Amino acid sequence: MSSLYDCAVDAELLTGMRLARAAIARGELVVVPTDTVYGLAADAFDPEAVQRLLDAKGRTRQSPPPVLVKGQDTLAALTESVPDLVQPLLDEFWPGGLTVILRAQASLVWDLGETRGTVALRQPSNKLVLELLEETGPLAVSSANLTGQPAALTAQEAQEMLGESVEIYLDGGEAGSDYVLPPGANTGSTIVDATGDGVLRIVRHGVISDDEIRRVAADGVVI
Repeated sequence: MSSLYDCAVDAELLTGMRLARAAIARGELVVVPTDTVYGLAADAFDPEAVQRLLDAKGRTRQSPPPVLVKGQDTLAALTESVPDLVQPLLDEFWPGGLTVILRAQASLVWDLGETRGTVALRQPSNKLVLELLEETGPLAVSSANLTGQPAALTAQEAQEMLGESVEIYLDGGEAGSDYVLPPGANTGSTIVDATGDGVLRIVRHGVISDDEIRRVAADGVVI
């Protein structure tokens, strides 16, 4: 039976975080708050857990989840290289609402789905999930909702959609309040594909505006 813990209450925070770490170690799913939306999290290096995440959302292996990391040191370990065009974006928007698609380190032993040798990485700014990442290592995290439904901005919304497929729900209050959405933008992170030679491609218009991406990547081609 799944459990929800109010992280504004010290006792529930300690218990919830401890049980969340244990659940991830067992290959179970956990819902966590991020600075953009609530995320459905699994151990990125546990293929069965990642498949469980995809099944819970109703997604196929053709839609691999992004990976949340604690910082740029972990990003460097998971990727072949960080293009010069990308570094200013990381320095400006990490931690925060930017996801970057890069070439994955070929020696990694993991299975996120049909990634074609790439990985989408983000360092969130929410303190709870950063603390969890310190303990668990990289987490495969997708928005905590059923495919086709709006992304959950509260733990309760996530629980209504995902129910017993999740072991632990960590309630960190309403997500997304740190951002003013650009017109027509997605409530999730802005996703930039940096796998093209000398080109950055915005593949999802999220909480960081296209204009801000172009401003910071002034020396790069952004499409």
